[in-house]
This record gives sequence, C-alpha cells and structure tokens, in this order.
Amino acid sequence: MIQKVTSFTLYFLLFAVPFFFLNVTQEYFITNKLYFLGFGVLLLLLLSTVNLLLSKKISWQKHPFDSLILLFLTAMAISIVFASPNKVQALLNPNFGLVMMISLAILYFYLSRSSFRLIPNLYHLTSVVLSLIAIAFFFQPLKNTNLPQFLAFLKNPGFTPVGSQLDLSIFLGFFVILGIFRVIKSDRKERSNFILNSLFLILNLLALFLTLYPLLKVQTGLGLSLQLPPFRLSWFAALEVLKTPSSALMGIGLDNFSSIFTRVKDFAYNQSPLWQINAFNVSRSAVLQIFTETGLFGLLAFGLLIFNVFKQLLKGDHKGSPLQLFVICYLLFVILFFPSSLIVWFLFFVMLGLINQTPTDQTPKLGVSTIDLTNLTPIYLGTAVVSFLLITASGYFLGRSYASEYYFKKSIDGVVANSAKQVYDNQRQAVIFNPYIERFRSNFAQTNLLIANNLAQKDPKNITEQDRQTITQAIQAAIAEGKAVVSLNSQKADGWQNLASIYLNVINAAQGADAWTISSYQRAILADPQNPTYRVGLGGVYYSLKKYDDALKFFEQAISLKPDWPNANYNYAWANFQKTNYPQAVNAMQNVLSLLDPKLNKADYEKVQKELDEFKKMLPKEEKEATKPSNSEDKSGALNLPTPPTTQISPKLALPKEASPEAK
Repeated sequence: MIQKVTSFTLYFLLFAVPFFFLNVTQEYFITNKLYFLGFGVLLLLLLSTVNLLLSKKISWQKHPFDSLILLFLTAMAISIVFASPNKVQALLNPNFGLVMMISLAILYFYLSRSSFRLIPNLYHLTSVVLSLIAIAFFFQPLKNTNLPQFLAFLKNPGFTPVGSQLDLSIFLGFFVILGIFRVIKSDRKERSNFILNSLFLILNLLALFLTLYPLLKVQTGLGLSLQLPPFRLSWFAALEVLKTPSSALMGIGLDNFSSIFTRVKDFAYNQSPLWQINAFNVSRSAVLQIFTETGLFGLLAFGLLIFNVFKQLLKGDHKGSPLQLFVICYLLFVILFFPSSLIVWFLFFVMLGLINQTPTDQTPKLGVSTIDLTNLTPIYLGTAVVSFLLITASGYFLGRSYASEYYFKKSIDGVVANSAKQVYDNQRQAVIFNPYIERFRSNFAQTNLLIANNLAQKDPKNITEQDRQTITQAIQAAIAEGKAVVSLNSQKADGWQNLASIYLNVINAAQGADAWTISSYQRAILADPQNPTYRVGLGGVYYSLKKYDDALKFFEQAISLKPDWPNANYNYAWANFQKTNYPQAVNAMQNVLSLLDPKLNKADYEKVQKELDEFKKMLPKEEKEATKPSNSEDKSGALNLPTPPTTQISPKLALPKEASPEAK
C-alpha cells in the first residue's frame, strides 16, 4: 500500500510541477512550483520512513549518476557555506538554489528506482494539455471578460502555467523532440497509432511556433519582456571569479550573481536598451552561472556528471539511447545558452532518472542492496526517528518561508486596497517569518518611511511630541530595515542605493542624514561603478545641499558613462547655471534638446526649450548668436532637477549613532 501511494505521489509530482501555480504569493508560478516540489519530496521521504517502520528493511539500488549528483550538491553547499553572503536566500533561490536542487535530486532518486511504464503516458498527457493551453492563451480568450481581481492575471498576454514564455518554449521544444521520435518509431501497420502520434506532434509544433512568435518579433525588440543578460558580460563575470583563489575554487556564492554582474558592466552596456536594469540575478548561461557561483569545484562536478551521462548513453547496448541522446543534447544546449531556471533543471533531472531506468542487455542489472533490521530494533527505530526529525524540521522551515511569501503578497493586496494597516501588518509578518529575504526588508523599510513622511506632512504647529516620537520610531525602523538589507549582502549595490534613498528622504528631518546619504551612495557606486544613475543620485544630493562643485563632478561622471542620457545632461546644465557657468550651461541644455524627440517628448522638449532661452539671456552678447540647438535621435528619459525632500521637521530629530550606515 505504501509503495502504491509513493508511486502515485511521484507520478503526480512529475505531471503537476509544470502546471502548478497559485496567486497567493507575489510571483505566482516559479515560487509556488519550488515549494510544491519541496513539500512533495518531503512527502515521498515521509512515506519511505513509514515503509521502513513497517518493513524494518532498508533497500538501496545504486546507479551510475548517484555519486556525481551528490558531488554537485556538495559543491553547491560548500559555495553557500563559504561564499554566499545571504545563505538563507541562497538556499531558497528558485532559479539556482540548494533547496530546488536537493528536491530535484530526491525526485531523481525515486524516479530512477521506480517502474517507468506510466512515464510515456504522462508525456502524452502533459504535452497535449500544455500545448492546448499555449494555443488557447495565445489568442487571449479572456481579454474582454470581467474576471474577479484574483483571476485578472489570466488576461495577461503570454500567460502560461509554466511561468515564462522562455520556459514554455524550452518545455515545448522538449516535447517536439519526443514527438518526432514517436512518429518515426510508430508502426506503419497500426495506422491509427501513427496518425495519433502525428497529430500530437503537429499540436506541439503549433504551440511552439505560437510561443516563439511574440518572442522573436523584430518590431517589438525584446518581445514579451524577454530581457536576458548579455552573453558577453556573463562570460566576463565567469572570468572575474578566477582573480582570487577562493572564488576560483568555490565561486562567489549562490544567489550572488548580481553583485559580480555590476562589477563587469561596461560602457557598451550603458548604451544598450538594458542599461536601466542595474543587475541580473542569473547568468545568460546556466553553465556560466554554475562556474560563477560555485567555482571550479562545481563546474568540475557538473562536467563529470555530463561526461558520465554521455558515456552511459553511447553504450551500444543501451536500449532507447538515440531518443535519450537527442533529448540530453537538447537540454545541454539549453543549459549552455539560456539562463538557469527551475523548469530547465526539472527536465534535466527527470531525464537522468529515466536514463537510469533503461536496462541494458549485456550489462547486468544493478543489484538491490537490502539490510534487514528486524533484529536491530534500536538501529531501525533510531534511523526512523532521525528521518522524522529531519523531515519535520525541513517542513517547518519550508512552511515558515512559504508563509512569509503569503504575507508579503497580502501586503501587496493592501496597496491595491489602499489600506496602510494591511500593508504594514503583513509586511511585518513576512519579515518575522523570514527575516533573510532582502526584498521583504527593503519594502518594509519604505513602508516605515512612508508612515514617517505622512505624519511629518502635518502643519509644524500641529506636530505634537507624540507625533515626533512616532516619526522618530518610524524613521529608525526604516533605517534599521534598510541597513538589514545591506547586512544580508553588502556586495549588492541596490541595497546601498535603497539605504541612500531612505536617508535622502529624511535629510531635512534628521540630524546627520545628509552625510549618511552621501556615504551610502558612495558604497553603491563602489559596488556598481558603471552605473550612471547612482552618480546622478549622489550629484543630486550635493545639488540640494548647494555644493555645486561636487554636484558638477558627479553629473559629469554620469554623462561620461552614458552621454545620451538627457537627465544627466539636464542636471549638469542646471548645476553649471547655479555656478554662473552660463556658456557651459547653455551647451549642456542644447545637448539635452538634441537628445529629445519633439514628438515623443513634447512636454520635456518645450520645457527644455523655454529654459534654454532663459539661459541664453545670461550669455554675453557675442556668444548668443553662436549657440544654436542641434537635432538628434531621441534617447528619452524623464528630466528631474534635484530638489530637497518636502518633509521638514524643526528642530531636526536626533537619531542614535546606530542609524549611520557604518554602525553595526
């Protein structure tokens, strides 16, 4: 009975993972697949433990890939322990995290030791259902329907239960290869079987074409928001780890790719359409991500695994190897040239399990080792107790993590409902359940800051001592949460920029906030030296403090990093104007005008033209005729002149030394 329940659970996981999603977390698809998979393998382990108690026997069947998969997992674990700054987030990363990989490895161990008679039927069912969904939602059948708010996501272009259009394309490509082999191997004498397999293949091909079409449309540039990190920079990031012995061996740590990506960004990236994306969390290639985050140890372990897979498949006596060989080659191509994702690794580990299931004619079947513990009661009871404890502990921590995702989603619902209490309470609960997720702490910091700003907007005459205490507490909480983010991973520039924005918002309300803002921006620039937005932000701080020489320096640096950014030139023009450098101010404002399209940016264009005319009035007469605007292609970008925050409290709040960015 236990064996039947275990088999059913295994097959249900194999079928349900691609389709499973819930709208109870911020991200509906991959996040829920990760936890569904995690709880599913814990259930498999629980069933095996119960079976141990009933049978009092431990059975184990060794397969060729077992030790290499364990070696790969060990390399990932070592990378987390010795290199990952935020170890909990590295465990829970849904694209390349240890929880995901361990769950898939456990799935592999069960699959490779189970009957495979139902697998072809699962392939048929999954491919048909997924293809029909892909075809149906390509035409957006629910676009004009009135759906409840919690189902509104079904109207989004490119909806797929798999998660992303890229993952869906990879999945459908997998089914197309299987379909081609089914058609080739179909017995022509059984015409109905041949026709049915051909129809399945046509259905898969149609779904694949409709999925790829919006991704490859030239006129839409990036299609359905398919924004992949440049392969060139992913390669540079991998080479960067070789600069120190420790990172070369163990990598930079899981969930830390974005920190090294910001270090290898260059001038060419700032000229690309992706420049406003500060960093990517995944490499363009899953193999390069393995190398970057787990180092030579992880890459060697994965390479040995791939080598043994091909060694096993290229045995001449291996039945069914042509199909499996083509599928593995396809998955290896995907791993080499596309980002790491749960779906890709799911397909990879499932195939490893199926390869191990295939018997050979000349090689004897791998024996099953069985240990009878009937007369060793303390051992089998102790083993069962340890197993129960590990499963319970894993389920508890996994449950807390999922609960934190649930509460964070409820806080987002509070934003939609315009309920500040719902936002605050649920974000607080999310942080309590899992204080190691950076986006939870970052958003909670902004919520506390919003509370402080709302109270400070009152007429200064009406601000009571109680209000001042509440504002002080809210500001301190915002700063504490912002500092928590950078303490979780001080290598990420976004955390420092978030902390700088918190200090900036209270610069007129708290003593010392100006110096702390500058310090935080400097740390962000050190972590992301090629980012022009941080330099404009820091220049804006100096501008609002009327330190125009310092402001000019950073605005000029921003322009050197991205010459075609109108906002950097605009701020540079005004800083020169404040310094009475009128010729430079006019030239800079003319550059702004040349970077704006009068049709696409009409309001900004008219604003700049008016300000340019005012600037010209300050020029000496002999220079006025020489300044004429030129026209160029539009590089767009909102024009924002740095202004001090409106929140002002007098006298300023005295915050403790612990509020400074350097304080631990």
